[in-house]
Order: sequence, then C-alpha cells, then structure tokens
Amino acid sequence: MHHTIKNLLKINQNVKSNLPIETKTSAVPKVIAVSKTFKIDHIIPLIGYGHLDYGENKVQEAIEKWTDIKKENNNIKLHLIGRLQSNKVKTALKIFDYIHSLDSKKLADKIFLQQKELKLEKNFFIQVNIGKEEQKSGISENQLSDFYNYCKSLKLNILGLMCIPPLNENSEKYFKKMRELSDKLGLKQLSMGMSADYLNAIKYGSTYLRIGSNIFGERT
Repeated sequence: MHHTIKNLLKINQNVKSNLPIETKTSAVPKVIAVSKTFKIDHIIPLIGYGHLDYGENKVQEAIEKWTDIKKENNNIKLHLIGRLQSNKVKTALKIFDYIHSLDSKKLADKIFLQQKELKLEKNFFIQVNIGKEEQKSGISENQLSDFYNYCKSLKLNILGLMCIPPLNENSEKYFKKMRELSDKLGLKQLSMGMSADYLNAIKYGSTYLRIGSNIFGERT
C-alpha cells in the first residue's frame, strides 16, 4: 500500500475517533488532500484508491495537473484554497468545483459575471481573516454579515466560512469564534483545520479539513 493511502487511512481513523458526540450522527468531515506543489505521480495512488477531494493553491498549477485527470474522472472535486485574483476567475471556474477564498465584493462581482457567461455554478466559502492579520486575505469579522448578504444577492452558492488561523498560536479560540460566526449566519459548512490542528477544528464542527503534509509528506 502506498504511503499516501496509509496516511489518509490514519487521518480518517483519527477524525472518526475524535468526532464530538453531537456530530456522531451527522456527516464525517471531508478530508481535502492538499496536493499543491506535489507532482501528479505522487497523487495518482490516492486517486486510484478512490479519494475524490483535492486542494490546490494556484490556478495555473491546477490546470496543468488536473485538466486531463478530471476529464477521465468527473467525480474528482478540486478545491481552490489559495487566494484568487480577479483576472484568474474565468480559468478558476473552469477547473475548480469549490473556491474557499472568496474575500471581496470585487471578486464576488467577477465570479457572478463569469458564472453567468460560462453557465456554471460553483460552491464558495467566504474566507474570514479571523486573526486580524494584515498580511492575510479574508473579510473582517465586522464586515462579514454585510458581505454574506451581498454574495447572496448575487445568488452565489455560499456553503460556509473558511479561515487560516495565525501560525504558532493555539488555533482553538479561532475555531470557536468561527463556529459562532457560522451559527449566527445559519451556515452549515466550515472549512478549517490543517495538518497541525485538524483535531481541534473537528471539535468546533469543521466539515472540510485541508490536509497536505500529513498525507503527502513535507514539501521541499
């Protein structure tokens, strides 16, 4: 068995055994295998095993890696977890099924127009800058409600919220806050938790875990 499959099975086991009691009856969080920077031959064993959700950071890299594979296997779901520039929206909508980094009205407007033109409807998460970090993208907490309503007025399919908590801090308080914001808006999905803190994210109801190095190994 390939090491990536072993790693995935271990993560799935960890996820199941750490689910809070109240979520035992609902869906188990989805693991997005974050394959950014890894060559496709590194990913093929997981695809062969039947894993369907993959995360990429860059639109161009995703096009090069996934175009042919998605034609052969249309069950594969591709998630954009990196920043989306508005000039890349059209290309992104063609390859990605989920975009986790919606964070401005300018971007929402562009997506609205391109979805109409391409006759496509994709799934979106609003990225929240939960740690109030200047260098990070994401909508601020106090603008979130207005922004969510704006996206709804454009009929964008907003599934939930996404965050990347500050590095080297205990992420738990940020996940707790995200859960509160999500509940306030009545959203069902939460994209949070990475290799180092996914078990914490599960406690607060994360439904999409973005896990890279715990599956594929450290990036060089």
